[in-house]
Amino acid sequence: MPLLLEVTAALIRDDTGRYLITRRRRGSHLEGLWEFPGGKRDTGESLEACLRRELSEELGATFAVGPSVATVNWEYPDRTITLHFFECRLEAGTIEPREGQAMAWVEPERLSEYDFPPADRALIERLQLTSWGGYRCPPIPPRSEPSRGGCADAPVVRGRTRETRDGPR
Repeated sequence: MPLLLEVTAALIRDDTGRYLITRRRRGSHLEGLWEFPGGKRDTGESLEACLRRELSEELGATFAVGPSVATVNWEYPDRTITLHFFECRLEAGTIEPREGQAMAWVEPERLSEYDFPPADRALIERLQLTSWGGYRCPPIPPRSEPSRGGCADAPVVRGRTRETRDGPR
């Protein structure tokens, strides 16, 4: 039975609308590919707490976690992941890669120029259509307002990577 993982990922945009992406480190699953920052959920941890923890560990700053944007279920040959994408914004600190990973700010229309894992590519196509893939999520409320929860029409995407002689596809 393949390993089952629940993973969170942040869609962080700067003032010009570019997305923050990071490169997966050597020795990790899918090493060398670009991704939206985030990581694996620990047992008993909420998705939002997981994402805040991972972003702090990876990028050395504090982030507000906003609405859920999409969920992608993806089967790789050795594992199945459920990847939860959230809109996030910098709350405090300076964004600096803390784990030796490369980092880039990329315009939505240029995301497809980077080599992403298949689970991320499923969302990138949507991000390039409109600001949030053809559906509208409410903005992250200011710190003084309570959260309004996730995006009611956030899509769920399913996919599978097939093993070939040349590697995963």
